[in-house]
Amino acid sequence: DEEFDELCFEFGLELDEITSEKDIISKEKGEEKAKGASDTILYKIDVPANRYDLLCLEGLVRGLQVFKERINLPRYEKIIPAQGEGQRLIITEETVQVRPHAVAAVLRNITFTKERYDSFIDLQEKLHQNICRRRALVAIGTHDLDTIFGPFTFTAKAPSEIKFKPLNQSREYTASQIMDLYRTDSHLRHYLHLIENKPLYPVIYDSNGVVLSMPPIINGHHTKVSVNTRNVFIECTGTDITKAKIVLDIIVTMFSEYCEKPFSVEAVEVVYPNGKTHIYPELAYRKEKVKPELINKKIGISETPSSLAKLLTRMCLKSHVIGNGNNIEIEIPPTRADIIHACDIVEDAAIAYGYNNIQMTIPKTYTIANQLPLSKLTELLRLDLAAAGFTEALTFALCSQEDIADKLGMDISATKAVRIANPKTAEFQVARTTLLPGLLKTIAANRKMPLPLKLFEISDIVVKDPNTDVGARNYRHFCAVYYNKSPGFEIIHGLLDRVMQLLEVPPNEENGYTIKATEGSAFFPGRCAEIFAKGQSIGKLGVLHPDVITKFELTMPCSALEINIEPFV
Repeated sequence: DEEFDELCFEFGLELDEITSEKDIISKEKGEEKAKGASDTILYKIDVPANRYDLLCLEGLVRGLQVFKERINLPRYEKIIPAQGEGQRLIITEETVQVRPHAVAAVLRNITFTKERYDSFIDLQEKLHQNICRRRALVAIGTHDLDTIFGPFTFTAKAPSEIKFKPLNQSREYTASQIMDLYRTDSHLRHYLHLIENKPLYPVIYDSNGVVLSMPPIINGHHTKVSVNTRNVFIECTGTDITKAKIVLDIIVTMFSEYCEKPFSVEAVEVVYPNGKTHIYPELAYRKEKVKPELINKKIGISETPSSLAKLLTRMCLKSHVIGNGNNIEIEIPPTRADIIHACDIVEDAAIAYGYNNIQMTIPKTYTIANQLPLSKLTELLRLDLAAAGFTEALTFALCSQEDIADKLGMDISATKAVRIANPKTAEFQVARTTLLPGLLKTIAANRKMPLPLKLFEISDIVVKDPNTDVGARNYRHFCAVYYNKSPGFEIIHGLLDRVMQLLEVPPNEENGYTIKATEGSAFFPGRCAEIFAKGQSIGKLGVLHPDVITKFELTMPCSALEINIEPFV
C-alpha cells in the first residue's frame, strides 16, 4: 500500500484512502446497513480533472506502466473499412435545434469480462459527470452492433412519434411517457431538463427503424451491451463537437486493448445534413517542438535534452531530441487532450522529474511584503473593539432583499444593491449594502444568551457604482449593536468616541468628527445622529425603530452604529 501511495504521488496523483464497500457504508449509514457488503479492498485515487485518460483502470494502469518504463506507449490505430463495408451515421437537419453534433466508432471482436464490462460502463459515467458537463455537452451511447443494421440515422422527432423499450424496462413507452417514468428516478431525473422543453427530441435509429437511443436520456433495451457482446457501436451526440471527439477518443483508446487486434478501432463515416462526410474517431497524433532550455528554466533544473526527452516519454508523451539538441520533438497522443500549450508539456516533465527532487532556491529578487493598509487598520480595530467588551460576528456577504430594504423601512431601489441573477435561495438574493441586518439576525439566533448582547463586525459592503470597471464598489464598514432592556444609546455613543480616540480623530469640527441630529428610516425619530469626519458623512448611530426590531424577531430595544472606515486609512 505504501509503495503504491508513493508511486501515485510520483505520478502526480493522490491515493485518497484505502477502504472497502463495507467501510464506506458503515461510515455513512452505520454498522447495521453494512452487513453483507463486500470486504474487497478499494483504492480511492484523486485524478486531476483534465486527465480523462486516467478515469478508468485500463488508462491508469497503462499510464503507470509507461511511467515505470515497463511497457512502451501503444500506438492507437484507426482501421478504415473498404468502401461500402463500414458503418455510417447520417445526421438529419432536424437535429440542429436540439443536439447538432454526433460522432461514432466501432470496437470489433472485443472480449469483455465482468470486470472489464463494469469498467466500461463506469468510464462512461465518469465522463458524463466530468467533461460532458452532466450530459449537457455530450451524451455517450454504446450498443451491441450485432443486434442492429446500419446505416444509422440521427434525427429529431416529436415526443409522441418516438416509441421504444428503454434500457432494463419490460415494455415500450413513447418519449413523453419515458420522461414521466424517469421523473422519479434518482439517477436519470437530473438529465430530463436538457431536452424536456424542446419541441423535438433527438433519437438514433438503425436502417430497420430500431431505436438505439434517445440521447441524452436513455438507450434502447434492444441494443443493450452485455458481457457476451463482441462488437460495440459507440455514438456520442452533443452540443460541443470538440468535446464529443475527445470523449469518443478516450473511450476507444481505453477499451480497444481488449479487441482481437489490440489498440485498433474501426472507423465510422458520419454524413452531415449538407452532404459532407467525416471519418471518426479522429485519433489524431500531433507533434510539438519545445526547447530544452525553456523546460529547464521553467522548472528550475538543469537536465540534458536527452534526459528531458526520456522524462516526457515516461509521461506518455513520446519525445526525441532533434537539431543538435536545440529542440525536443514531442508527439501528443489522442489520449492527451489536456496538452494545449507548451506549459502543459513542461508540467509533465516536472512531474516525471519529481517535484521533491527539484532543488529549493531563494529567489534572486528582493521583495518585502506588506499588509494592505485597510486590512491592517481592520485588524487593529478588531482587537480594541474586543477589548471594549464587544463580541465579533462574521455574517454572510449575501442576504435577502427584505433584510436590507423592507425590514429597515427602505425601498430596494434606494439601496443601490447588487442583485444575484439566479439566486439559489431567498436568503441570498443581493449583496449586502449594510452590515446591520447580519448582526440583527445573529442576535435573533442568540436570544437565549444572557443580556446585554454587544456585537460588532468589520467587513465589506457592496454597492452599485457605474464609474468602476465592474459596475460595483466595496466599502469597508464597521457596525456595532447593543441589545438590552434599555436602548443604551450612551454605550454606542461611547464606543464611537473610543473608536475615534483610537483613530486619533479629535471631537471638533475643523479637523475632527462631529455628530448632527438627523432622521433615518431604520431609527427611532429624534434618536438618530449622522457622523461627520474628514469633511464627509461617514455613517449613523442611534436607537433602532421598534418596527425594525420586531421585523427581525427581536423583543428588546437596540441601538446601533455603522460607519465607513476607509477615510481613516
